[in-house]
Amino acid sequence: MVKSILSIVLFGFSAGAVQAQDTLQVQGTSPALYISHVVKKGENFYSLSRAYGLPPKEIAAANKVTMEQGLQLGHNLHIPLTAANFSQKADAAGKPVYHKVTDKETLYRVSVNYNKVPLDNIRQWNSFSGDGLKKDSYVIIGFMKAGGAAGEVASKVEKVKAKEKEKAAPVPEPVETAVVAPPTPAPAPVKETVKKETAPAPEVAETPAPAPVKPAAANSSADFEQLYEQQTNNGKKAGSEKGPGTWFKSNAVGKYYALHNTAPRGTIIKVTNPLNGKAVYAKVLDVIPQMKSNAGLIIKLSDSAMQALGSNESRFYCELNYEN
Repeated sequence: MVKSILSIVLFGFSAGAVQAQDTLQVQGTSPALYISHVVKKGENFYSLSRAYGLPPKEIAAANKVTMEQGLQLGHNLHIPLTAANFSQKADAAGKPVYHKVTDKETLYRVSVNYNKVPLDNIRQWNSFSGDGLKKDSYVIIGFMKAGGAAGEVASKVEKVKAKEKEKAAPVPEPVETAVVAPPTPAPAPVKETVKKETAPAPEVAETPAPAPVKPAAANSSADFEQLYEQQTNNGKKAGSEKGPGTWFKSNAVGKYYALHNTAPRGTIIKVTNPLNGKAVYAKVLDVIPQMKSNAGLIIKLSDSAMQALGSNESRFYCELNYEN
C-alpha cells in the first residue's frame, strides 16, 4: 500500500486534464467501465485508437458522435474498457488503470465493482500484505492494452490515406537553372606604330560557377529547439509531464528521436534530466510499443539523445515539456 502511494507521488499524478491523459483512472461500475480523455490539439479518432486499443468507430459510437463530425478540442470523451483493450489477468501487461479509494471502502467492494477481479490479483499488482485500504489512495485494478490489433488497423488506414493524398497532389516539374559564366572581356584595340610591335593581349581565364549548396537537414538539436519554440509559442503553450523514461537503439547517429503515447507524430518534446539540469529536444516518431518491459514509461529516447542527457541508466527519471 505504501509502495503504491509513493509511486503516485513520485511520478506526479494529479487531478484534471493531465490526469485524464496520463494517469488512467477508471470510471463507472461493471460492466460499463470507462476512462475519461480530454481531446488535445492534433488528436483524431485514429490516434485515440492507437493509444487506447479500440476501433475508431467504437470510440465514436460510445460518445454518440460520427467519424465525419470529428473531435472538438477540450471535449471530454468516454473510452470504454472492454476485453479488447483491458485485462485483469494476473500476468497482464500495459498501462495500469487505477481506482481512487473512497471512505470506508473495502478490497472486496473494489473487486465486485470492477468485474469481480480476483483479490489476489489486486494484492499482487499493488504489493499489498493485507486488505486494508486508505481513503484517497490509488489502487491498480487492471491494465490498458493500448495499441493492439485495433491500433494497427488505424495506423494502416492513416498510412493509406496519406499515400492517396500524395498520389492526388500534383508533382511540380523540376526547374533547371542554367549557370551563366561571366563574359570574357574583349581584347584591347591594337594601335599600329611604325617602329614598335604591339604585344598580344593577355588571355583571361574563365571563372568557374560556384557549386550549389545543399540545405542542411533539419534534424539537429538546434533545429528541433527552434521548432519547439514555434510549436509552444516560446514555451507559453507547453504542458509538462514527469515520470520514468528509457532508450532505444537508433541507426540515425547523432539524431534525437522519441517514442511517446499521446503527442502526435512530428511533435518536438523538450526532455530534461533533473539530476544534472541537462535538456535535449527530440522529435516524436511513433507511440511506445505495448509490452511488459515498457509498462509505466512516459517516453523512449534514441541512444544519442539519452547520452546527451548525461544518463547511463537503463531507466531514468525525467521531465517532459511539449505543445499542450
